This record gives sequence, C-alpha cells and structure tokens, in this order.
Amino acid sequence: MLAYVVAVQVIAYAVLLATAVTTPVSTRSWTWLGVLVVASVIHLEAAQGIERVRELAAEGTPYTHLQSVWFFAGVLLLPVPLQAVLIGASFAHEWLRVFRRRAVPHRKVFSACTVLLATAGATLALAAFYPGVDPGQPLVTALDGPRGVVALVLAGLIYRLVNYALVVGAIIATNPDEPAHRALGPASDQLLIAAAVGLGYAVTVVMVHQPWTAPLLLVTVLALHLGLLLPQFRAAARTDGKTGLVSAQWWHDQAAAELERARRLGGPVGVLMLDLDRFKRINDRFGHLAGDEVLRAVAEAVRREVRGTDLVGRWGGEEFAVLLPGVDATGATRTAERIRAAVSVLHVTARDHTGQDVVITGLSLSVGAGAFPTTATTVTDLLLAVDAALYEAKDHGRDQVRVAGAGTA
Repeated sequence: MLAYVVAVQVIAYAVLLATAVTTPVSTRSWTWLGVLVVASVIHLEAAQGIERVRELAAEGTPYTHLQSVWFFAGVLLLPVPLQAVLIGASFAHEWLRVFRRRAVPHRKVFSACTVLLATAGATLALAAFYPGVDPGQPLVTALDGPRGVVALVLAGLIYRLVNYALVVGAIIATNPDEPAHRALGPASDQLLIAAAVGLGYAVTVVMVHQPWTAPLLLVTVLALHLGLLLPQFRAAARTDGKTGLVSAQWWHDQAAAELERARRLGGPVGVLMLDLDRFKRINDRFGHLAGDEVLRAVAEAVRREVRGTDLVGRWGGEEFAVLLPGVDATGATRTAERIRAAVSVLHVTARDHTGQDVVITGLSLSVGAGAFPTTATTVTDLLLAVDAALYEAKDHGRDQVRVAGAGTA
C-alpha cells in the first residue's frame, strides 16, 4: 500500500516538474487561475457543512469531489502547472476549513495527486485532438463542432477514470477483507461527476466570452450542488449505517404503502421477521466489532436471497424484516428457508477484542413468516403475527421457520 501511494505521488510530481519547465504561462492564465481559486473557495465555504457529512458517509468508498467543476474548468483554461496550483489551493482550503480535525493529511495529499494526474490526462487528450493550438492559449477556444464534442467527452471520461481508478485501487488495498465492489461507491456518483464536467465547461465558456456573468453561474453551481445531493441525504435518512439496510421506520412506511397497494389490486404481500440466534454469545466471545461484521455478513446474505423488488430492513439489534410484494405465505416460507440455509453456511472473517483474526461459523436464524391478507390485513397486525411466529421458532429450538398460525415450516 505504501509503495502504491508513493508511486502515485512520484508520478504526479514528475508530471508537474516536466510541464513546469516546458509549458508557457500567460498573464491571462494567472488571471483565470485567480478567478477559479476564488470560485472554489466560495463554493466550498457555502457547502462545507454538506461536505463534512458527505465525506463521513463516503468512508470506504471514493469521495466524489464536487470541486471537480473548477478542476475541469482548469483543464480547459489553464496549463498543467497552474492546474496543480488550483488543485493544491482547493485541497489546502478544504483541509483547513472542513476536514482538519478528522482527515489524515497524507490521504488528502494522495487525493490531490490523483486529481492532478486526472487533469493532466484530460489535458493530454484534448491536446491530441488539437495539436496545433498555441500552448499559451486555453484549449476551450479550440473546441468546435462534433470533433469538439467528442474531445470534450473523452477528456471528461479520462478525468473521471484516472482519478476514480487510482482512488478505488487505494481503497481496495487498504481494506483487503472487504468485498471489492464496496469500494466502487454508489452509481449515482458518476452522474455527479458528469454534471460537474458539464458545469466546468459552462464555466469556461462564460469566463472566456462573458466574464461579467460568472457570479450568476457560481450561484447556479451551488444550487445544483444542493439539488443533486438531496437524493443522497434522503438515502442516508432511511439507511441503517451499520448494515446498509433500510431503517425500521422506512421499512414500516414502505410496508404500509405496499399493503395499501395490494388491497387495491387484490394481491398478496409476504413478510418475514428474522432473528440471529444467540447473537449475544458472539459479542461476548469475540467483541462488538466482530458482532458488527457478523451483522453485515448476514445482511448481505439476506439481500442475495431476495429479489431486487423486495425490501430488507434492520428492525433492531440482530433482527431483520423482509417485505415481499406479490408473495403469499407459501412463497414467503420458501424465501425464509433459502435465507436460513444461506446464513447457516456463512464464514465471517473478523477481528476479535484481542486484535486476532477469527472466522465465525455456525450462525443460524429463527424466522417468522406471514402474508397479507391471509395472516392479517394491517401492517401492525401482520408484524405482531410474524413476530409471535418468530418467538415460537425460538421456543422450539431455534434455527427454523415458523409460519404465523401454521406451526413449523
């Protein structure tokens, strides 16, 4: 991991040094650099509260940097050495104003280097499309027609992929025990970067042709920043932070809506209540951090055994709830048995309270199953029924499925 981080930084410094001694810098470029630095500072000051929450929520995944608006504008307006100044100024301001108390400094330096390599790669791609452009002129003035669109899209892709690949590689290397797909982050982040690239291009057009309207565009960037992040905050409000499942309240609200829909259309809705057997023993023997790993592994196993249209929530502690639209009691029982079997063969690698790596096996679930309308006709009554079936499974030896009002499955 250390070799990887150092290699990325050395390459970034080499690129900066090579371009610093070969690239002319005009007075106008320094002016544009000043404008972009001021804009990035204002942007981050206005959104610093949001960014603190976003980076905390992104732990273990790439942190999608909305400062990309100004970085990509720098690709189109500035030579690589001044791009480095813009990136360095932005990250330094971000460190001082947003993340100083909790971010590790070398991670920010590494991130800044990945962004510099990304902007340098995008600049190289644009220069390949327009090799005859005067090095002292901004690349945005050369973009014209369909070729300009292709060049812009390619530069945006290179900007994203270089930065994204380098950061994902570091996350995977740092967390070898985590599934690799977790390091990719949410797919919606790619839309955020696409929007940032488009806004970056708009910034450059305004600055070159109508610079007096730039403040209006800054307001637009801030408004879109807040609007694009609303889905993320909605998701955060309904998600259990420990398992990534939906929260109990969100699950309950969605279940009520689904039952109302089924009542209108005349269809069934299955409900499962699952409880991890003897979970306290795991916490007592291995520690609560190991217990958290077990909860995450069980949550992932449950998700794998249900359909994409089903809703899995963490009900509390070691209990989980599953909503199965269009599934009757028989189908819910079959799903419960699949989940129970999947959990029984889990091997969870974790670190115990002494710091030793352990493999936890022998997990089991007790499950209560039921369905609307045969078991009950309201969410409350249905939950009471399947919860009673769950405790019946507990009382009769655990590691089994009980159907509300029907005995052992």
